[in-house]
Amino acid sequence: MIVEIQTTDECSANAAVKSSSFAVSSLTGNAQTVNIPFAQWAGANAASIKAFVFQGFSNSGTWEIGQTSFSCGDGSGDSSVTATSASQSLSSTPQTSISASTTPSAPPGECTDLLIDDWSSQSRLTFLFYNALLLPTSDDGSMRSVVVSNNRVTFTPSDGSYFYSKVGCISATNRYGGIGMNINAPAGATLQVEIQTSDSCNSAAPTSSSLSSTQLGWTFDGTEKYYSIPFSRFSGLDTGHVTAILFSGLNQAITFGPMAFYCGSTGSPYPIVSPSQPATPTSTVPATTGPTSFVIDAFADPNANALGFWHGGDDPATYSISGGSITFSMNGNADLSWYTQLSGSCADFTANDNSYVHIAYTGSASFSVALQQHNPSCDATVAPYPQTWDDVEAGRYSNSANTDIYIPMSHFNIDRSKAIGLAFKGFYTSATTTVSKIEVVRTVPIGFSVPSKIETAPLYFACTRPNSFAFAIDDGDPALAQQVLQAVNEADIKVTFFTVGAPLLDSSNNLTNVYKEMLGRGHQMAYHSFTHPPMEGLPDIAAIDSELTQSIDALQKTINVRSKYFRPPFGTEGARIRQRLAAMIPDSKFINWNVDVEDYLWALSSTPEKQLEAFQRDLARGGNLVVMHYLYPTTVQYLPQFIALAKATGKRLMRVDQCMEDLEAPAV
Repeated sequence: MIVEIQTTDECSANAAVKSSSFAVSSLTGNAQTVNIPFAQWAGANAASIKAFVFQGFSNSGTWEIGQTSFSCGDGSGDSSVTATSASQSLSSTPQTSISASTTPSAPPGECTDLLIDDWSSQSRLTFLFYNALLLPTSDDGSMRSVVVSNNRVTFTPSDGSYFYSKVGCISATNRYGGIGMNINAPAGATLQVEIQTSDSCNSAAPTSSSLSSTQLGWTFDGTEKYYSIPFSRFSGLDTGHVTAILFSGLNQAITFGPMAFYCGSTGSPYPIVSPSQPATPTSTVPATTGPTSFVIDAFADPNANALGFWHGGDDPATYSISGGSITFSMNGNADLSWYTQLSGSCADFTANDNSYVHIAYTGSASFSVALQQHNPSCDATVAPYPQTWDDVEAGRYSNSANTDIYIPMSHFNIDRSKAIGLAFKGFYTSATTTVSKIEVVRTVPIGFSVPSKIETAPLYFACTRPNSFAFAIDDGDPALAQQVLQAVNEADIKVTFFTVGAPLLDSSNNLTNVYKEMLGRGHQMAYHSFTHPPMEGLPDIAAIDSELTQSIDALQKTINVRSKYFRPPFGTEGARIRQRLAAMIPDSKFINWNVDVEDYLWALSSTPEKQLEAFQRDLARGGNLVVMHYLYPTTVQYLPQFIALAKATGKRLMRVDQCMEDLEAPAV
């Protein structure tokens, strides 16, 4: 068998491909692991690998190529190629020979548990229908509810409920002993576990092997414990071609922890990365001194702050005011915020530019603090309200004792002559935070190091071009895409599509071709994350970077697009995601909205016409930047009416980059 590597001099779509071949010999006819050092491919550029080609099979018959992966260091890690030849003996003459050893079992250090799903986000599971392998997973709507929280998923069953997760075609023989996960279920709970295999790796025609939880020896008592599904318990199971796992027959609600193939004969819970602490300052700036000090909030009144203005939050169940302090229990929901107003209208805070916001607290500092800016007319009835805000990461500004936060007023990059209030938001851990005072102080204590400002991508809720209006449409159902194109073409307008990266890499949904057609018609494509999680709620910067990087790469690879525009899933934002976006994409723009058709509320309800009412409501307030999805037939059916209503305002309809007066956008 010949293994050809294709490389280029640089990672460019147009770079010339160079090929180098290596002949594999000493195959035994049984499953075995073959490690091929890069040095065996003469002239190959290991820094720019495009593809591998398997060819030159020395005899007829069926050859199986198993998992193919890169190995670390000297090749003593995971296998490069698992191959089974068609006969027991081969007589081909190799160009260069390499010995291949069989692996009857996976010794410690040579196998890594393979994650199937870590339940990292609700949207990846029930919006994109992907697991951690980016393969299909779903309950096909059979469950009463599927709820993801804290790397756990809770299934509440109905009659006939089931849930499956596809794994590709895993060769588990002599490597993975089974699948395991933590489970929390009440006493008396039962379920059925089905392993699907296919000797042709065709998941559409699997062979199924089932055992009940009782047959597996599982008992539940309402606490979370680790449970394994040993492949050895399934008689005749083809462990060389595992394609899916399916759960059915649930008689009660049940919660799963991360699910993974485990190495060897025994498993253990798959480790999940804990949320990281806020970054410590990498550079500092000199302390300044402001003109005066005053208290904003001391939590003496549940309805008003010390200035006499409103304070409150998105969900009263997530905070409590008592004894001169407020305790936040957001449970890692980065979409929830709490606010304390500085004025009933606009407050000119420029006199305090050299002052500091001081927050006395205990507990977690894993959240963002925002200073909000009113709209130009200082009118709360006009959209957007607020106009924008800037965030800082609270933990970067905390003292080492984790008791006091000091934020320079100048670090809030907004028009501070139109300040409206402070917000605590983007909580990304389940730890609680208790705040006893929020105030403006003249300077910081002696010895406190003031961190430098980290740039954040600017946050937009509205178009900046006068008399403009933009339809910014988030991902939807490819089957409805042609109706969307027809509506915008008939209206002779251009729109912007914010697309999730992972589905673009899934050739089964045709989404790449859909967006290529949209690009060809002059519409704009922009980023909407890779798997659609609430990105400020991710546990660490590495997870945020991964979502951004994979999103950027997916659009570049599939539709050859690079963009400066990003819309966050669910509109969730905070200091960390805005900082990372600014660092990774120069001149990036963080796009939210001020016209919401509320399709997520009404599209599948008995009153889908409320989508029109929501659009008209926001239009009447002066809104000019839309959020909608083409997920639902009713939403797409209303699109021509949305467009007609927007045109009736007299505004010019255009793409987001055009309405943001981007000099690189097509001329209007």
